[in-house]
Amino acid sequence: MTIETHDDPATTAARAVERLRLAEARLARRRQSDCGPSENARSAMRLILERADAGTSITPTEIAQSLAISTASVTGMLDRLHAGGLIGFVANPSDRRSKYVVPFDRDADVDTIDPVTARIRAFALELPEGAADQVAAFLDRVREVVDAECA
Repeated sequence: MTIETHDDPATTAARAVERLRLAEARLARRRQSDCGPSENARSAMRLILERADAGTSITPTEIAQSLAISTASVTGMLDRLHAGGLIGFVANPSDRRSKYVVPFDRDADVDTIDPVTARIRAFALELPEGAADQVAAFLDRVREVVDAECA
């Protein structure tokens, strides 16, 4: 049985965001146990590829800081990504104690690292002209609220 309500647009949008947040939490739990690389590993790969595409390097410490996780967690995660053939390490020429993390396959499709993003991008292509900017602005504001909570 479905209860039909007629909410104002703000309530409708807020409820949709809450459903999205719950779905993201469920996905994160599934990925921790049986669905390929963890969310942190996927985020690290996106960060590594973004940096490589921008022509800059990234260290494990920078990855840890960006993801707000411990360097010990990053070390284990990078070891698994390296064993899986997704990344490599090169010496930092200005600091021999440090290393840079680099992607192995520069032809790798970022969408294969996170197929959810690929599907979302496909949905976004169907938005009416101008709507993508409005949706992005709204979601950026939601993200700011989420990021500020308990910070």
